[in-house]
Amino acid sequence: MKLAVVAVGGNSLIPEDKRGTIPEQFEAALTTGRQIAALVEQGWRVIVTHGNGPQVGFILQRSDLAANVLPRLPLDLCDADSQGGLGYIVGNSLDQALAERGLDRTVVSLLTRVVVDPQDPAFSKPSKPIGNFYSREEAEQRRDEDGWSIVEDSGRGYRRVVPSPQPLRIVELEAIRNLAESGFVLVAVGGGGIPVVELEPGIYKGVEAVIDKDLASSLLATVLRADLLLISTGVARVSINFNQPNQRDLEHMTLEEAQKHLDDGQFPAGSMGPKIRAAMRFLESGGPEVLITSPSHIEEALAGRSGTRITP
Repeated sequence: MKLAVVAVGGNSLIPEDKRGTIPEQFEAALTTGRQIAALVEQGWRVIVTHGNGPQVGFILQRSDLAANVLPRLPLDLCDADSQGGLGYIVGNSLDQALAERGLDRTVVSLLTRVVVDPQDPAFSKPSKPIGNFYSREEAEQRRDEDGWSIVEDSGRGYRRVVPSPQPLRIVELEAIRNLAESGFVLVAVGGGGIPVVELEPGIYKGVEAVIDKDLASSLLATVLRADLLLISTGVARVSINFNQPNQRDLEHMTLEEAQKHLDDGQFPAGSMGPKIRAAMRFLESGGPEVLITSPSHIEEALAGRSGTRITP
């Protein structure tokens, strides 16, 4: 039975015109879950990963608002909280989607830690904006009191930036492998995983960082020798010359073509770039195929009517 790792963006669970209430996130997760259930019906073993950017932002904001009565939450605990909450939302929605198709499969949401290198260069160059926007005075106060790195963000205010180190190893890998091989549908490696460093064999400590969820999904797909890495994003197909008069949607790219487009600046770092890099890493490690599409087009993309396929 073939294995697919399906990476769902955190923004996919919060439609652009919505506030991101819990009912709205359940509704969005069910819409995506119904697409993923189609893979299961076709005989795929499925592991779902997900982003958590907006949700961690909510958790951080709640922590800030309650800071006069409760201790602020460290970022690794925010990641863990979001894994639990989104694991419930995504897992419960997948249960319903599978039941609607008459599929008797159990969904398991697994808290997942991912090991990073404490010497990763990212720790000396924090680059990932997270959380609230602050005034300059507030930002400088957090910088001085809490040791934050702060940047001005597109004229909207000041934000904290944190490191985004490379994922090295998934602590719960064997549990994920065994559950998937036993026929469970899994939700795992949420938000790129809870970032930890290994102090001694088996001794882990959380760190203030964010792991790119597509790179972590690529790592998971690689070590499990998945047959497909499916990355969902905001568009049905990858394009070159995006949002320009000569925009061209791509049905297929080879690894070489993806590298050329990346080198030409077609896939910016803050947009499609991380997804393409994750796809390339999977293919370079022996993966057979990557499919990039929007959550609502997953079933059509599997049938070859949508999406962008990237192959070696």
